[in-house]
Amino acid sequence: MTTVNSEKLSSARFAEATDAFVEIFTASVDFDKRMAQQDIQGSIAHATMLGKIGILTESERDAIIDGLQKIGIEIEQGRFNWSVKQEDVHMNIEARLTDMIGIAGKKLHTGRSRNDQVATDIRLYLRDEIKRIRNELTRLQNAILDLAEREADTIMPGFTHLQVAQPITFGHHLMAWFEMLKRDNERLADCLKRINIMPLGAAALAGTSYPIDRHMTAQLLQFAEPSANSLDSVSDRDFAIEFCAAGSLIMMHLSRFSEELVLWSSAQFDFIDIPDAFCTGSSIMPQKKNPDVPELVRGKSGRVTGHLMSLLMLMKSQPLAYNKDNQEDKEPLFDTADTLINCLRAFADMVPRLSAKKDNMYRAAKQGFATATDLADYLVRKGLAFRDAHEIVGQAVRLGVETERDLSELTLTELQQFSDNIDENVFSVLTLEGSVAARQHIGGTAPATVRAAISKARAELVGNA
Repeated sequence: MTTVNSEKLSSARFAEATDAFVEIFTASVDFDKRMAQQDIQGSIAHATMLGKIGILTESERDAIIDGLQKIGIEIEQGRFNWSVKQEDVHMNIEARLTDMIGIAGKKLHTGRSRNDQVATDIRLYLRDEIKRIRNELTRLQNAILDLAEREADTIMPGFTHLQVAQPITFGHHLMAWFEMLKRDNERLADCLKRINIMPLGAAALAGTSYPIDRHMTAQLLQFAEPSANSLDSVSDRDFAIEFCAAGSLIMMHLSRFSEELVLWSSAQFDFIDIPDAFCTGSSIMPQKKNPDVPELVRGKSGRVTGHLMSLLMLMKSQPLAYNKDNQEDKEPLFDTADTLINCLRAFADMVPRLSAKKDNMYRAAKQGFATATDLADYLVRKGLAFRDAHEIVGQAVRLGVETERDLSELTLTELQQFSDNIDENVFSVLTLEGSVAARQHIGGTAPATVRAAISKARAELVGNA
């Protein structure tokens, strides 16, 4: 007589026990147990619905719900005994429930499969994680707004090709970061719409012959609606890929912020000071203060992008409906959520404590002929074509390079040799303050414009809370 592993709830079909290595290799409980509370939440809703349609008696329904709630407490308190023999989070909880309440526990799985169960758990999990991520994202947005308001008048160079281009303010630069995060927050909110569809009731792939009420279950779990097609319901992981895509964009933005913080805190730029609490020293060089938090966040961006690629490759060749491949969706998904929350938290804690070295920023803005475009615009307002003005300013810049002087340091006579249209009022546009203040249009660098953008952004954040 062949021995069968009777500890497994699904072992009756097999004539021999699962190979010990295969049992470990195919099990997912070590990582999917983090969805335990979502699994319990889904099971309580399912049992409630089964009670309504008469599949469960009231006493069975109540015993199941009470047992599941007690299991949830055991898990929270670390008293739950997870077993690899039960393969995954779902079977572990169901086995424990049956041990607690007897045969009623075996009735819980009526009208559903692990396929629609796991798809539901992942959606519930992501829904919870997105809320946490958006909270940290909003906290970082508020921190940026506070810092931008403090530094709305702080002049610094704006760069293209990492060369000095035009003068801006630190506050204006920070608001560029804010706009990136604003789009990130909006993408997560939009992604949530496609996550918030309930697959429970699709069963293995073809639905169930029981007269289940999917709308009731969806309402209990606060899903917008049940999914429309049973095949798609159990095999769809688009929502997870979309989440990782949104996460990759967030990390790409954080990586760009990190790069600037690393540059600006270097001795060569010396624009900002990152608090000691977010830096470390060197094991050999006692003078070093390394910007570890920005560097680590910059490094972790590749990790999240890698998870996106992993999920895309995972799904690209799968036939409908569910396949065991999909067990591999959880670890990259979980790590993406963890990485996002941790990186956003680190930035939200660090940004309020950044300090600008205003004098250094100002001196840097005076290098590289940052007001050259302002001189060209001045000449255009005098009636010259822009291309002609561009040529004249280029000649003035060449003189500045040859004599190692900024445009504002050239004399009126020297400037007038390039154009008769230049008057003594030209120097008002060649100052950094004049250049920054002149751009008062929406999205411009004028301090008043920056403060108006900050006020508008604060109102929008409060409205979206």
